[in-house]
Amino acid sequence: MNRMVSPPPPKMMAARKMLVLYGSQTGTAQDNAERVGREAKRRHFHCKVEALDDYHVANLINEPLVVFVCATTGQGDPPDNMKNFWKFLFRKNLPPTSLCQMDYAVLGLGDSSYPKFNFVAKKLHRRLLQLGGSPLAPAALGDDQHDLGPDAVIEPWLLNLWDKILALYPLPPGLRVISPDIPLPPKYTFQFLDEASGDPRRARLQPEEDGLSDAPSEGNPFYARMVSNQRVTSESHFQDVRLIEFDITGSGIEYAAGDVVMIQPHNGPEEVRLFCDLLRLDQDACFTLRPTEAGTSLPAHLPQASTVRDLVTHCLDITCVPRRSFFEFLSHFSPNDLERSKLQEFSSAQGQEERYAYCNRPRRTTLEVLCDFPHTTCAIPWNYLLDLIPQIRPRAFSIASSTLVHPNRIQILLAVVQYKTILTKARRGLCSTWLASFNPQNEVVRVPLWVKKGTLKFPEEPGAPVVMIGPGTGVAVFRAAIQERVAQRKTGGNCLFFGCRNRARDFYCQAEWEGLVERGLLALFVAFSRDQEEKVYVQHRIREKKELVWELVEHKEAHVYLSGNAKQMPEEVAEALKFVFQSEGGLSAPEAEEYLARLAQTHRFQAETWS
Repeated sequence: MNRMVSPPPPKMMAARKMLVLYGSQTGTAQDNAERVGREAKRRHFHCKVEALDDYHVANLINEPLVVFVCATTGQGDPPDNMKNFWKFLFRKNLPPTSLCQMDYAVLGLGDSSYPKFNFVAKKLHRRLLQLGGSPLAPAALGDDQHDLGPDAVIEPWLLNLWDKILALYPLPPGLRVISPDIPLPPKYTFQFLDEASGDPRRARLQPEEDGLSDAPSEGNPFYARMVSNQRVTSESHFQDVRLIEFDITGSGIEYAAGDVVMIQPHNGPEEVRLFCDLLRLDQDACFTLRPTEAGTSLPAHLPQASTVRDLVTHCLDITCVPRRSFFEFLSHFSPNDLERSKLQEFSSAQGQEERYAYCNRPRRTTLEVLCDFPHTTCAIPWNYLLDLIPQIRPRAFSIASSTLVHPNRIQILLAVVQYKTILTKARRGLCSTWLASFNPQNEVVRVPLWVKKGTLKFPEEPGAPVVMIGPGTGVAVFRAAIQERVAQRKTGGNCLFFGCRNRARDFYCQAEWEGLVERGLLALFVAFSRDQEEKVYVQHRIREKKELVWELVEHKEAHVYLSGNAKQMPEEVAEALKFVFQSEGGLSAPEAEEYLARLAQTHRFQAETWS
């Protein structure tokens, strides 16, 4: 017999309070979290949008309504700005009723071409349920591989979610949902300074000569002098890869093999000039920013008093591919019927295929889009610049050197990003192009940076061998580890599987590796994928050296490390390792799978991969 289930009674809140928390690696999850926040405000919620690691997680027990927006990175890993939250949430001593007062929803962003598609969102949803939370909807699993991208899932999921939320938390009498045609207030207001107020330019941009009082961080980077910028691929090779060295004397920075240097890139002067010309901005105008809501933090990359030139150079990501919210904001400001109609189409649910074809597939930049909508661009209000354009994200690089060999120095191995689309102009990576453009022999170059702990931890035991698998620039972290281990006289042995295209064109650090081999300090196995008819990759070399790999892992308790691109390589390396365990250890396929899982659980197999 069917029973009708009565809907739950509406919940009363003294204040209509909602929290949106995000874990974002590339900015997409943050953009979608801010979209949820805007839609909440249209429904008269007091809504705060915050990165998970910026939120005091112990307060979660007091939150009535929370939407989590999180990406999955690498091989099922949480983004950097939710890792502390992740560790706390999975503590075994948390009571199963910890979150019994909380209604929640989880929006995941991932790529179904990776084995652990939306792993973080799925696991988070289950954990919140275990802790007593009440799900408002099934977890949404946005997919980059869909023709319309994650929006194909997000759009219908959000419509359903708001229906559920408004059933539980109905609008107060006399209030209606604010129309999407009405722009919400901006995050900040610009207060311009006259000449008598003084010139704040470069107030933050030049470091103290005697070092910094606080440890360098995103809000307080160290401006390190670039010492060298050396190309390590042949001029005939399509890929420009650089070994770049920075002087960190006086910074107080300490690091170990496996750590990561964060670099805050800048826009080039030509792009800054074009942007200011398009928007008719005076580059020398001085201003301060004021948040329009209490609790809104100011951008980390700007001093309290700044110039328009500094805002555009150091803060606004004018070369990123704009997201849907960009077109939504622009449509509010457009005085031109034709441009406004196209912008409204790009920001509508029905226009996502058109937007992807125009913007995402050719990787059209924000600056190029603004050029295509000149009437609208001229009409953008000052106060909405930071709502319209995201802030430039810092880029993470594995440190490729050891302080034991290069004291007061940090080195990175950098692949310069450049590729073609249907657009005439080549697409270029902001940070890699910016860094590669400098010649420290001809000018003094200072780069804002700070160091973070990495995910790879190398063994402290001097007798523990390490097996390192690092194709391409993934080898950077292993260069640091090998330098450190050799300097510490760790006797366990270093085994490196390195992959590149050609011996003559992109065999990075060849002389250094071969010198270590001659001294008996490194076992080196290189896969040159294009030097013969059949392509050869690191996973093939692992299979060839199966006896050695099994001897090191099983009998000498070696630690195995993998670093590189997250697309197909990690899964193929895992398959090669399982092949070794089966052929040399006599394990069945399920036993080999379990053996590899045990290595990962005991941190004897660690991977650091990126998209």
